[in-house]
Amino acid sequence: MAEASAGSNKLTIAGWALSGLVALFMGVVSAAGKFIQPPPPGVLETAQHLGLPIEKYPAIGIVEITCVVLFLIPRTAFVGAILIAAYLGGATAIHVRVSDPWFMPPLMGVLAWVGYGLRRPDVLRTAFAKN
Repeated sequence: MAEASAGSNKLTIAGWALSGLVALFMGVVSAAGKFIQPPPPGVLETAQHLGLPIEKYPAIGIVEITCVVLFLIPRTAFVGAILIAAYLGGATAIHVRVSDPWFMPPLMGVLAWVGYGLRRPDVLRTAFAKN
């Protein structure tokens, strides 16, 4: 019994670590650049290339940070994971539209769900249950 608990604890820690990496990337690396004025080098060019008005970047950053915060709070993590997937689906569509490499947003979405699943094994059991 103690061995199962230790294994479960390691998976939970791995889930939080993975969730933290997703949150760090989305909440700090990606969202932070959307609030800096004047925009850092390359941000204005990227916004123009993607067809996004730079004036909308703060609002996009707020949406991104909101998704991440909800994802990190245990009681709202499921909703946060859904919203992260939706946000990253939009990011994927934008990258596909301009013929940019598009693999990073779906990869982040998968990592977010794997992290959440490791934090909440009951979610994985439900997702892969045979009916």
